[in-house]
This record gives sequence, structure tokens and C-alpha cells, in this order.
Amino acid sequence: MKVLYCSSEAVPFAASGGLGDVAGSLPKALHDEKVETRVVMPLYGQIKEKYAKELEFVTNFNVILGWRVQYCGLFKYEKDNVIYYFLDNEYYFKRQGLYGHFDDGERFAFFSKAILEMLVNIDFTPDIIHTNDWQTALVNIYINIFYRHIPKFYNTKTVFTIHNIQYQGKYGLDIISDVLGIPDEYAHQLEYEGAANFMKAGIENADKVTTVSPTYAKEILDQWYSHGLDPLLRERQFKLCGILNGIDYKEYNPKTDKLIVKNYNSDAFARNKAVCKDDLRAIFNLEKSNAPIASMVTRLVEHKGLDLVRNIAEKLIEEGYQLVVLGSGETQYEDFFSYLSYKYPGKVGVRIGFIPTLARKIYAGSDIFIMPSKSEPCGLSQMISLRYGTVPVVRATGGLKDSIIDIDEENGNGFKFCDYNSEELFNCCMRAYNSYKDKKLWTSIVKRAMKTDCSWKHSAKEYIEMYNSCLNLW
Repeated sequence: MKVLYCSSEAVPFAASGGLGDVAGSLPKALHDEKVETRVVMPLYGQIKEKYAKELEFVTNFNVILGWRVQYCGLFKYEKDNVIYYFLDNEYYFKRQGLYGHFDDGERFAFFSKAILEMLVNIDFTPDIIHTNDWQTALVNIYINIFYRHIPKFYNTKTVFTIHNIQYQGKYGLDIISDVLGIPDEYAHQLEYEGAANFMKAGIENADKVTTVSPTYAKEILDQWYSHGLDPLLRERQFKLCGILNGIDYKEYNPKTDKLIVKNYNSDAFARNKAVCKDDLRAIFNLEKSNAPIASMVTRLVEHKGLDLVRNIAEKLIEEGYQLVVLGSGETQYEDFFSYLSYKYPGKVGVRIGFIPTLARKIYAGSDIFIMPSKSEPCGLSQMISLRYGTVPVVRATGGLKDSIIDIDEENGNGFKFCDYNSEELFNCCMRAYNSYKDKKLWTSIVKRAMKTDCSWKHSAKEYIEMYNSCLNLW
């Protein structure tokens, strides 16, 4: 089986969130399962600068986008036995940041069309084209409208994964003809609630639609989670499924991680994890004590549950917690946590920004990881914290519900609460605190957390089963 994995970002080349992590690790896991998987992504300026000597030029071709004819260069690079293709157009991709530009709709329409033109021009015929989120959703409609007559694409199936339904790629209806070049008779496949919706086109045209956790696949059928797409998804439920994400176990491994001060594993962690905790306290100027360190590595935005945290943070500190926060986002939350660190020196440490090396030290040095999201399609932070023996406190939503088992249940590896309110979060944190005070109990919880399998091994097999079912559709 051959798979082309299409993504607007991928670790280690360029990433802004969970999609980049998945695109950088799932293809490797599929390759380990004997599936020939190649990845295609834009050649952003930062990639060109860093990997200029390693990139191999393959060819170039033109991409027709509406009335535009745009140049596209094709480069490739092999890493961990996976071939990565990079599509080059400096006008669209040599910019600061991956997203947030005035013409993002045009930029990623170009990328989607260029993916198919690339396949026309190279000796690689995928059985499955796997697209991800709105940035590559148009591949699914473009192949059906413009490329099915080409023998190479006769039997190609398409899979579309929703990583976060909140971001759908919505634009004015005039973009459909003028920019995307979609004929009028197909415009209805993009139109949704008075706008052109890229994700809607991806859902309509894909042979299979997946999400990043089984619970999220159910949640997005509800208007509370769907951001308006629930009627469409209920109609297309027959091709929808959820497969839980995993993490790269070679990248996230406390036994070999060079970014933490002392290495450890699930069989012997107490002494060296304590050294990592002392290191974390030193970094954030926290007092030396027997207090548990609760941490958050997150975007500082409301849907991450930060309104709940804001309501109870001072109570947690009064009860004996120390708190470490790393992230950036909305000003109200950046200001709140900065104020908290000023008010409680020695008990609260805060860094505003995205600092991957520091994040790794936080995962290793903390005792408890707080993740009370209002919604969370999958979440990777709770899986990383499990790997490093930092016990998660999570709200039972999306992938948090699927990956964390409450300690009151068999094989419990964390603490869960259900209702979205501050009191439940506080009570859940205090359950964790009381368990922490029982050292024998806590050691057993940490050991179970570290032995939890959050690798891609199981999920990769689920993807392969889904791909095979897709190939048997027609």
C-alpha cells in the first residue's frame, strides 16, 4: 500500500501545533508497519534556509488556479526512511509564520492543487491520498473535478482528517470561481451557510473522514462541539470514524532525553525525577519544599479551560500546590498568570512564549499536569506527561477522555472530571494532591502512567485497517 500524507506542517520542519506533531510521527509509524508513506508540505522560507543543502531538486511545473498560472518547484528530502516532498513558491510561502495572512485561502488552494500536479509529474502513484484539516481539504474536490480522468488517479482513494473542527477555512463565495477555479456546477460542494467552506468540501468529497479520537468523532455530531458542521457530519456519519493520536516514543523518552537534567524510566524513576524537579524549581525560582508541582504547557486561550484555572489558582496555592505555566495566547490570561507569579514568588513560575526545550523540562520535573479543556480533539500534552511520569488531571472530553483512565478505575493513570466548572476541577486537583501525599500510592500511579502505551503502534494499525476498508469501497 502507498500513502501520500498531505499536511500544511510537519515536525521537525515547520509546526504550530498538534497537526505538525502528527504529520511528523504517523508516517514513520506507518512505514514501520510496511506501508510506503510519503509526506508533502509547503516549502516555507524557514525550511529553505535551514535545509538548503539537504534538499534535492526534483522538477518544476505550473499550477493553474482560477485565472492564475503559478510556478511550483518540487524538492524532496528523506528522513527516518520517509520521503518528504516540499512544494516551492516564494510568493505564497516565503513569509513570517505559517498562517494568518490575508490570502491564506489562495495560498492553500495553490498548495492543494499543486499536490495533484506534483503527482502528475513524478513516478509515485498513491493508493491513498490522506489530507488534513482545511489547508489541504481542497485536494479532495480538485481530484474529483479535474483529475479522475487521468489513469493514474482511477483507483486513488481519499481520506480527510479533522484535527480541529473550529478552523474550517471560511471565505466569501466569490473565492470559489475567481481564486479556486471551481466550476459553477460544483460550487454547492463548497457553499455552507452563506460562505465558501474548505472543510465542507473536504468532507463531501473524501471517501473516508476521520478525527483524532473516537470521542471527538462522536462529539462533533453535536452542535456544542461542531462549530456549525454537525448537520453535514450527521448526514455523512457513515464514513466518519475516530482514531486516537499517538506520540513519537523515540522523541519523547525520559530514558534518553538530552534536554532533561537526569534520565529515568518506569522501573526506576523516583531519584532522578526528583533531580528534574529540583532543576525545574531552580529555573523558576520556586521554594524547596515537599509540595507537588502542578504544571500547564498550553496555548493561553479560553477553550483550554483557563477560565476554570483562573478561578481556582489561588485556592490551589493556598492548599499547598506550586504552579508552573508555559504558554502564550490571549492577553487576559498572559496578564493573569504574570500577576500570579508576581503575587506568589517562590510558589508560581510563569514563562510567556513557546519554548520547546523548557517544555520538556516541565514535563520531566512536574508531579501533576493540569489540562481542563472545554474541548480537546485529541491532545498530545497529556500523553507526553504520562510518558514522563507526570500525572494528568483532565476534563473528560475528546482525546483526554480516551487516553486517561481515572485512578478509581482499573489501571488508572490519572484524574478525570466531567462537568465544565471550577468546583469540579478544584476537587479533582485535590484528589490528586491527597494521593500525592501517600507516597506508596503515588509511586504506583506514576508507574502506571509511565507504562501507558501512547505510542503510534496501535493507532497506526487502525489507520491501515481504515485505509484497507477505503480501498474496498468501489
